[in-house]
Amino acid sequence: MVIQGFSYPKTLRLLHSSEFKVVFDQSDCKTSCREFLLLARFNDKTQPRLGLVIGKKSVRRAVARNLIKRVMREQFRLRQHELPTLDLVLLARRGADSLDSAQLAAQLGQLIADMAAKASRRRPPTSRKNDEPQEPRNV
Repeated sequence: MVIQGFSYPKTLRLLHSSEFKVVFDQSDCKTSCREFLLLARFNDKTQPRLGLVIGKKSVRRAVARNLIKRVMREQFRLRQHELPTLDLVLLARRGADSLDSAQLAAQLGQLIADMAAKASRRRPPTSRKNDEPQEPRNV
C-alpha cells in the first residue's frame, strides 16, 4: 500500500502493548532532545506507524499531555512520506510541558527529520519473519 494523502488512519498507529514492547526492546534507531526521546524499529509493513507514551509522571497536566499528543500526530501526519517503514515511539521527558505550541511543533518536527535521516543511512534488515519479499495487497 502506498501512502496517499495526509490522513492518519488506524493503520498508522501502534495500538497494542506488544507492538510498543518490540520497539522498546529492539530499537534500531534513537534520536532525542532534552524533552523527548524517539525510538524506532524497522517494520515489515508498507508504511510508518506511530505510538505515543506521554506519562502523567513526566507531564502532569492532562491539557499539556493532550497538546503534545495532538502536535506529534500532526507532525507525523505531515511528514509520514519522508519516513521509511518504521515503528516510532515518542517518549516525553520531564519538562516537555514547558514548551509552547510553536516550540513543540518545531522540536517534534526536527526529531522526525533527524530520525528520517538516521534511518535512511541504515539499511533496513531483511524481513524478520522470512527472507522472501511479500506481495503488495490491494485493500
